[in-house]
Amino acid sequence: MLDKLNHPLLDFDDTAIAFERKTDAELRQMRFLFGMMNRTWLVNIGSRLTLLALKIRLPIQGIIKKTIFKQFCGGADLAECAVSAGVLAKYKVKTVLDFGVEAKTTEADFDRTEQENLRAIQFAAKDGNVPVISVKVSGLAQFDLLEKEAGKKLLSSAQRQAFERAKKRLENICIAAADNGVAIFVDAEESWVQDAIDALAMEMMQAYNRKKVVVYNTFQMYRHDRLAYLKASWETAQAGQFLLGAKIVRGAYMEKERERAKNMNYPSPIQPDKAASDRDYNLAVEFCVEHYQTIASCVASHNQKSSALQAKLILEKGIDKQHPHLSFCQLYGMSDNLTFNLAKAGFNTSKYVPYGAVNEVMPYLIRRAKENSSVNGEVSRELGFIVSEIERRRNEKQ
Repeated sequence: MLDKLNHPLLDFDDTAIAFERKTDAELRQMRFLFGMMNRTWLVNIGSRLTLLALKIRLPIQGIIKKTIFKQFCGGADLAECAVSAGVLAKYKVKTVLDFGVEAKTTEADFDRTEQENLRAIQFAAKDGNVPVISVKVSGLAQFDLLEKEAGKKLLSSAQRQAFERAKKRLENICIAAADNGVAIFVDAEESWVQDAIDALAMEMMQAYNRKKVVVYNTFQMYRHDRLAYLKASWETAQAGQFLLGAKIVRGAYMEKERERAKNMNYPSPIQPDKAASDRDYNLAVEFCVEHYQTIASCVASHNQKSSALQAKLILEKGIDKQHPHLSFCQLYGMSDNLTFNLAKAGFNTSKYVPYGAVNEVMPYLIRRAKENSSVNGEVSRELGFIVSEIERRRNEKQ
């Protein structure tokens, strides 16, 4: 598989393009932050101390906002996100908005999340650079309720009513998206709730993906059954005469999944090794490009080989690089070498931009830091690109 693409406009190692929007001071701050995140023990200690400080209300939110929050979040609210989206737009990078508040449990919280997503859709409809918002179903429903529904357990009357309310929240979001020309990424979650999410996403796609793709389900390729499920989903869409939306990711819950499977003595849903995950991911990319007229897919990945693969297939098949059914997406604050070089070369590229109040997005930020510190070479690679650009600029000035 290709690491690079022999194309005159696309070089993933071009740090000048990757960090063009960053000042020298911002690059030095990024070097410091990723250097800290490169130490797993420091991330673990720092995460615990940060949560404790917030719990006892120490005045650290300003520090957080100027460091890790600034790196990985677009802002505390939609107004601040507008500024971040505007900067990205200057470099032909679109924005996927994600209300990053997690770990809520009450009906009032779920209603608030629904309303925030509806506001994000209205915002996106007025801002031509925000084609998609991301929705987490566990932000609209009790997690244990999703678990029972996924396990096909009998729900009480009250639980059934609560589930129907959650479904209605998601449907309201999909209706608003369809009416305003905005798309929805339905996030993937843990395997023991995913069947309920898949069923909801499929129902919404069947209702709203008739003429264009409004709803995307997310397929986690670190699960060994997801390539088959992607193909089965396409067959269902074909039979039902609707379009499939597919956001292709590797996955974010691997350690938790394996530990739970071991503790509860059931077969792990996770691939046996990274090579198997990479294989299925790239097969999924090939499948989606092959059927791009009936599947709208997003390569949501920091993997250079997978990004190069989709770019290569688009060029080989002579498909419009801005075709709305074939896109790329990376997390805000990461893999700028992929995002900005793809956008510069003319491909349909976005940043996934979380937002929310500092104290409420801390679970997301801590997970981001922990994942990055534990991913093999991920932070070191990011750090390497940052250092290379700092040195390039220094040499250029001499």
